[in-house]
Amino acid sequence: MTIKPLADRVLIKMQEAEETTKSGIVLASSAQEKPQIAEVVAVGPGGMVDGKEVTMFLKVGDKVITSKYSGTEVKVDGEEYTIVRQSDVLAVVE
Repeated sequence: MTIKPLADRVLIKMQEAEETTKSGIVLASSAQEKPQIAEVVAVGPGGMVDGKEVTMFLKVGDKVITSKYSGTEVKVDGEEYTIVRQSDVLAVVE
């Protein structure tokens, strides 16, 4: 199954959370911090959104930082993704 984001939406896949601390302590899944760095998997076409022209500057493969609780989480073919607006992306990691 393929997901194609619409308008100014971006499909991202969050990186895995750290399972151990720097000192070697193994963390339970409930104690792990939600990751904020993700990889862009698909990008919508942009266009007119709420009466304003939106140009998409993100591209597939970009590593980005998002707000902690932004977007909609979806699960497709056993993989977990998040769909966010381009404006919810805080930075591109280079």
